[in-house]
Amino acid sequence: MSTGPADPLAGFDTTVHAPNRLRICALLDAAEEAEFGLVQRQLNLSASALSKHVTVLTDAGYVEQRKAVRDTRQRVWLRLTREGRAAYHGHLAALRAIVGEQGPTL
Repeated sequence: MSTGPADPLAGFDTTVHAPNRLRICALLDAAEEAEFGLVQRQLNLSASALSKHVTVLTDAGYVEQRKAVRDTRQRVWLRLTREGRAAYHGHLAALRAIVGEQGPTL
């Protein structure tokens, strides 16, 4: 399979593709930023599982973390970076190319 610029699968991103990371990117794409606890509850993940996936996305440059004190507790806010948003949208385009724009018909 060619990965040249004309290849519709060129945007397939193995970092984003893992199911929980894809869900994290989808949630963060819909919001400017989200508090770690909210993401954890929305995706029904343990704090350690979410932290592990966020670390992978952060190391790839796809997610940024901002720490702030709120209600005397330190909170962590997550947001997609410009690169993360581009990777997520590129990955969605590659998935659409795999299944076709309309998706499978039953």
